[in-house]
Amino acid sequence: MYGIMRELLFRLPPETAHNLTLSGLDMAGKLGLLQALVSKPEPLPTKVMGLEFPNPVGLAAGLDKNADHLDALGALGFGFIEVGTVTPLAQPGNPKPRMFRLPEHSAIINRMGFNNHGLEHLLDQVDKRRYAGVLGINVGKNKATPNEESESDYRKGIAAVYSRADYITVNVSSPNTPGLRDLQFGDSLKSLMHAIKDEQARCEKEHGQYVPLAVKIAPDMDDDGVRFVANALKESGLDGVIATNTTISREAVAGHRYADEAGGLSGAPVRESSTRVIQALYAELGESLPIIGVGGITDGDSAAEKIRAGAKLVQIYTGFIYRGPALIRESVDAIRRME
Repeated sequence: MYGIMRELLFRLPPETAHNLTLSGLDMAGKLGLLQALVSKPEPLPTKVMGLEFPNPVGLAAGLDKNADHLDALGALGFGFIEVGTVTPLAQPGNPKPRMFRLPEHSAIINRMGFNNHGLEHLLDQVDKRRYAGVLGINVGKNKATPNEESESDYRKGIAAVYSRADYITVNVSSPNTPGLRDLQFGDSLKSLMHAIKDEQARCEKEHGQYVPLAVKIAPDMDDDGVRFVANALKESGLDGVIATNTTISREAVAGHRYADEAGGLSGAPVRESSTRVIQALYAELGESLPIIGVGGITDGDSAAEKIRAGAKLVQIYTGFIYRGPALIRESVDAIRRME
């Protein structure tokens, strides 16, 4: 059934199809159709960052930026859902068109640019949710905020979502906010990690609870870069790392009519580079810091591959767009078979 729906949706511009699909899921959820149509995976309890996940397959940030569709998405069988990226102030993102399908490669290029309705709207939506599963909230900085002032935006984001999130992700790896990826390196990364850990400690004292913090990194770094990030993570005391975001490389889609479009490439072409980063991180971190693997998961095998590389949990996004809810169960079952 999803294949037929996808055939129709793919005739529409990508962003239009995206919004229409989410609205359709909301309607189906309200009518009770999702429960009847979706075959959820059997539980595969997984404990990571002190949290109990019903299964290790989650939804990556970016699909539900404003937490507008939590109840519908939560009915599909995900082990956890990450919403955002949310910035302190609402911002429109980059001019349209800003999303491109590459179906020959099971891929998408996007340059959305952290388009979102801001913290206040997201928190209102989170407070209205019936979804009771594990919720991650991904925070970022506003485009207009200079990098040297970025710590303030991340502190605002962490402070605002702290009491609502089961875990918080700090996004320093989107290629669509100018200069953002510079925060992954050198003193900028160490300074930012110190700031967000300080904010976490302040919020823990204020709210009387500990909410884990993870950082999301890019696949476009060499082994030395991964080692630096791993060491900075260990020194900072962060609770997890999400590997990886989209890639700026076009090697895997060279010659495609959209290959020269600016933005991050996701889907099958990023599978290898994402897994390489996970392996390199695990070689440095071992069991000391959990890795959440994301990038190029299009079937059960590619989900299990991330776990074998060292990830404790995985997230899907582009594969979910191409495969639909069946990918969730297929991925959980493939990981189950590894036991």
